[in-house]
Amino acid sequence: MKIGITTFATSHGVTPAELGKAAEERGFDSLFLPEHSHIPTSRRTTWPGSRPGKNDPLPDYYTRMYDQVVSLSMIAAVTESLQLGTSVTLIPQHDPVWLAKQVATLDALSGGRVILGAGFGWNVEQGESHGVVYRERRQRTEECIAVMRSLWRDEVASFSGEQINLEPSWAYPKPAQASGPPILIGGMGPRTYDAIGKYADGWMPITARASILDRLQPIRQAFEKYGRNPDGIQVCIAGATTDPAGLDNLRKEGVQHSLLTIWSEDRDEIFRTLDEFALIKREVESG
Repeated sequence: MKIGITTFATSHGVTPAELGKAAEERGFDSLFLPEHSHIPTSRRTTWPGSRPGKNDPLPDYYTRMYDQVVSLSMIAAVTESLQLGTSVTLIPQHDPVWLAKQVATLDALSGGRVILGAGFGWNVEQGESHGVVYRERRQRTEECIAVMRSLWRDEVASFSGEQINLEPSWAYPKPAQASGPPILIGGMGPRTYDAIGKYADGWMPITARASILDRLQPIRQAFEKYGRNPDGIQVCIAGATTDPAGLDNLRKEGVQHSLLTIWSEDRDEIFRTLDEFALIKREVESG
């Protein structure tokens, strides 16, 4: 099982390049970054991290995040083997043709190191700024991913859907990974599990649980529903437990990738946490 880092890379913390170098030097396998283009001040949508029945203030780091793809490109330039992940990319808020170009370029220039976490987006008013109709965001995500995969895979790409159309087109470079980077959908629930089975490569839950076998079962059923081999499901856990025994159990359950989360924006605290997590990683690997 690979062990990596996920964090909110912000203008108050270390630069993405510094963070990437520090993670690779300490032996981590990957670095994953989330994204939010902006946060509307209306706060109409309740933050998922709020207490039950409350709309708690968003942590400041939500408003200060560096751009995801630009940051990962900076990291790629100063590292050699560190996998470059998104946790997650808010797919329906992007133009899929441009996003496909950016991801393909990053994957090509980094030698095939990209993993694309995909999210539908929880912030209604943020999505509206990008022209996203909230109730249609899942359909748009599916169509965006279909467009991207055609652009990555096909010499002449094309797509015709309910929301998105792409006339026959050329697009290069192609990603270094055949057919493009793996796409892992974040979130939980029946509709998400069905989407994973239908068109994704795997799942990216946010959970600190030491076991996920019960939650994997509906995803395996969704893979079978769409005639796909459930043994091919890729699982990358964001916000994974930091308990070595728990991580070892996730490895035994077949989890391929676990991400330990750094919450702080303080420079010294970031490096202290990296050192602590490096010890946990070595303990799990020596297990």
